[in-house]
Amino acid sequence: MNGETTGARLYAALFRAFFRVGILTFGGGYAMLPILRREVVETNAWCTDEELADYYAVGQCTPGIIAVNTATFIGYKLAGVPGGVFATLSLTLPSFVIILIIASLLKSFADYPVVVNAFAGIRVAVVALILNAVLKLMKSSVVDKLTWCVFAAVLLVTVLFGVSPVIVVVVSGAVGVAAKVWGEARK
Repeated sequence: MNGETTGARLYAALFRAFFRVGILTFGGGYAMLPILRREVVETNAWCTDEELADYYAVGQCTPGIIAVNTATFIGYKLAGVPGGVFATLSLTLPSFVIILIIASLLKSFADYPVVVNAFAGIRVAVVALILNAVLKLMKSSVVDKLTWCVFAAVLLVTVLFGVSPVIVVVVSGAVGVAAKVWGEARK
């Protein structure tokens, strides 16, 4: 944790990391993933890529925004319930303030061509950020024939049939458990 172990230092580190994620990200939950990964895996070493992928998976099938849920999990891991609450508030504080400011101004500026074009550009950038996060997660998650098959099946059922992410995550978890049990039984 880069020397940040307990008490005020840990809370300061949580605030810096999650506030930075919140203030530097436009586009919502998935757009936060690359910055969130950089802060919690690379910069602070609070979890590994594999743990982060697990947090994303659980965060995806629980109510709320995936990045907020992930911040809660990491804060809880580091400092219990207060850490989870603090990390969550730190992540959402910038959005809350920015939304209040935009809401007070948007009605006046929403139809200006520069605003419309800026939002169009931001949407494209968000797609690129999401793709970047997906590619990085794939390196640590899709590692063998089974995981490639699960990946392909999930992609197909979600894109073609719109299957709920909750169902996909639960079934994928069951497949992982079954594969582990079957592999152990074969030994």
